[in-house]
Amino acid sequence: MSDIVFTRTSGWIPGVIREGGELKLTLGAGADANHEPRTFAFSISEAHLAVIREDLARHLLLWSAVLPLCDAAGTRGRLDENAAAALLDPILLAAPADVDALFQRIRWDRSRLIAHGADIGLLERGQVYAAMRAATETSNAKRAQEYQADRRRAERGAVLGPLDAAILRFTGQYVHGATVPRRVPAAVDPRLLPEVMRVIATAEQACAGIRIGRDPRRGNRATDRRDWDRMETTVEAAVRRAHPELVDDAVRTVSFLMCSEAADRSRSTPVEDDEEAADHRADSGGSARKTVLLFTDDKGVEKKWLRESPRTAAAEFWEFVGHRSAADNEVFTIEDEEMGEGIQLHFYANSIARITTLRQGEGGSDPEYRVEYSLVDGMSGYRNLVSVFVRGGYAALEQHGPWISDVAEFERARRRRDAR
Repeated sequence: MSDIVFTRTSGWIPGVIREGGELKLTLGAGADANHEPRTFAFSISEAHLAVIREDLARHLLLWSAVLPLCDAAGTRGRLDENAAAALLDPILLAAPADVDALFQRIRWDRSRLIAHGADIGLLERGQVYAAMRAATETSNAKRAQEYQADRRRAERGAVLGPLDAAILRFTGQYVHGATVPRRVPAAVDPRLLPEVMRVIATAEQACAGIRIGRDPRRGNRATDRRDWDRMETTVEAAVRRAHPELVDDAVRTVSFLMCSEAADRSRSTPVEDDEEAADHRADSGGSARKTVLLFTDDKGVEKKWLRESPRTAAAEFWEFVGHRSAADNEVFTIEDEEMGEGIQLHFYANSIARITTLRQGEGGSDPEYRVEYSLVDGMSGYRNLVSVFVRGGYAALEQHGPWISDVAEFERARRRRDAR
């Protein structure tokens, strides 16, 4: 049976209990094998309790020094109580200079002290005791996270200026560069916000008219990596030209913001609208619009499109691809059985085949086909060729070659392309 003797406002700061007549410092730290928090405790004296009650700075310093011992215990090990007890007098009862000297020799949790208001400059200079003069019971986790982010940048030689930092805060990426960026003007010092918005305006002007299309080969919500890379390159070049003082971290976060917003617009665009741009780019090849088309994948799954469908053939085909495409399902076909022609898309090879029936099979003989191959330049190339075929048929594809009928010759062309 234990009684609570002393706790602070924050439930995470170690408290003191009396158990079997003995005072113990108790704290939660780490987790067990089931990801449940672990609780550790070790004995202290009445003199230690008196300091813990009255001196927040020393209490926090003790916590910072004990936490590495808890980490060392892992998910199931025991706390080294002798090592923990050895910290009590040097931290709680020793002179400030001796406290500083101790923290030069032991492991301690710097981020914990920073979250509770420690002066970062003094900590960096080894004046640990003085750094805790402004300590608070309440914790500011964001302050510690930003400190760690700055240390990671310093390790790779990146130093942020005021505008760089303001841009990263505007996009919400100051702490974590992998966080999806967003616009957070309230996070920026109002004096710097106009400068930040000028940088954003430069990026917006640079990518005006550039879109990031969807890539059904990777799912119905995936976006075209090539489109993303093109927008990223365009934005970064424009921002660096107009604002050469910015560091790479700031430039990249702006391009990431522009690309993420463009990708979100693409994902929220109805499939028919998404196809419209490709249909306008495609040459219709005359009036040979299809009336019935059969879509198939490499697993034998079929879907039929009829002319009276409320959606375009291209839109329905790409939705079919988005639902069915996978690492082991990368060949898709569009067939016009009435005309005896079709196209086969080979996503694994960035290539396409157009097929037409030269002679129907008669008397048990096999039909005769003409098969020609062509290389495809990314998702935009596939979109264009599909739109051309569903609007104009086999013949309309002629000008979108070159088309190669010899398989060996085509493989050589593909290897040359891949080698580049």
